Amino acid sequence: MFIIQRKHRNSQGMGWIVTCLFVVGETAGGGLIAMPMAMLSTGLTGGILVVLLGAVVCAYTSQQLSNNWTILQTRWPEYRHHCRKPYPAMGFRAIGLKFKHFVSLCLDVTMFGTAVVFLLLAAKNLEDFLHVYGEISVNFCYLILVVAVFMLPFTLLKSPKDFWWAVIGAMITTTSAVVLIVIGAAMDIGTCMPHNYYPPLNPSRFFMSFGTVMFAYGGHGAFPTIQHDMKKPYLFERAAYVGFAIICAMYMPVSLFGYFAYGDSLLDSIIPSLQTVWIQEIVNVLITLHVVLALTIVFNPINQELEEAFKIPHEFGSKRLLCRAATMVAVVLVAETIPEFGVLLDLVGGSTVTLMVLVFPILFNLYLQAGYKKYDGKVAASDEPWITMSE
Repeated sequence: MFIIQRKHRNSQGMGWIVTCLFVVGETAGGGLIAMPMAMLSTGLTGGILVVLLGAVVCAYTSQQLSNNWTILQTRWPEYRHHCRKPYPAMGFRAIGLKFKHFVSLCLDVTMFGTAVVFLLLAAKNLEDFLHVYGEISVNFCYLILVVAVFMLPFTLLKSPKDFWWAVIGAMITTTSAVVLIVIGAAMDIGTCMPHNYYPPLNPSRFFMSFGTVMFAYGGHGAFPTIQHDMKKPYLFERAAYVGFAIICAMYMPVSLFGYFAYGDSLLDSIIPSLQTVWIQEIVNVLITLHVVLALTIVFNPINQELEEAFKIPHEFGSKRLLCRAATMVAVVLVAETIPEFGVLLDLVGGSTVTLMVLVFPILFNLYLQAGYKKYDGKVAASDEPWITMSE
């Protein structure tokens, strides 16, 4: 028997404003410092368009993800309780079991790659800070281990609602870093700009920068997990639109000031280009704090995937500790093997992140909306067939 359901609400959970902070805290930060280089690669006009279009398109696909999860909670009641694999569940209900496994693989690669990039970035910034202020030289490989050991306890928390403080901290550190980068670059324009060179537009550099922009805006892998912890999950789209407006307002001035102030002297990160030492080091610390806090969010979907696969209980215990420690060890091994965050950022951003951000949300929405209309939003029967392309 079919029963028509209203949109699901949780008895407890985050409001849309706190969720908006989660979107900003999880997405902005690591990609922020690479955006000026992306603008240099695409040219001034192209860079402005890419930053704006990236925000608009990613906000729209976030809305699609929100609608997808709302449909799942409306038509399949089992998703109203704690769900460890919300993004793959969308692929399963939209297209089928095989696609669920493919989405799981893409999600794991995306979040794992992001974790490696953030770990490398935190370790690199720590190395620079120690060198400038303490004249201390520590092997970069050891610093990766130090950051990983420091982060491990925070990755043991169950779900986003348990580490809201990390998101607030990530939001504050990113906003402060944006203000200081703009101030520092504005101070440097008079000195550096006369010596700048702006390379002609190169197709290969242009498309490489696409990966940077996708990485900078591509927090979508964690969004369903965040949405699931809201009191009113169907309001996630509101949080997403406001969140991406804030992120764009952060990225645009940093990109423009970095472009005009430093030109072709820009590296993967804008931080070394800042000429005022105290600004450079404070930004260094702020971005390091951000990525350390964001790692708490980034690790969560990977850990929940593994715990679901190995049937680990939801309650905290030794099995969760071992599973999450193993994940951290794997991230450390990759970071030690490929210690260049710029290369990984472009690789992850141009491959699986693009699927998670641009392709899957729209594709799933087509199928799920078709099924919702076909069955008038009723609870799905256990033997309900999947929607076909012709429908």
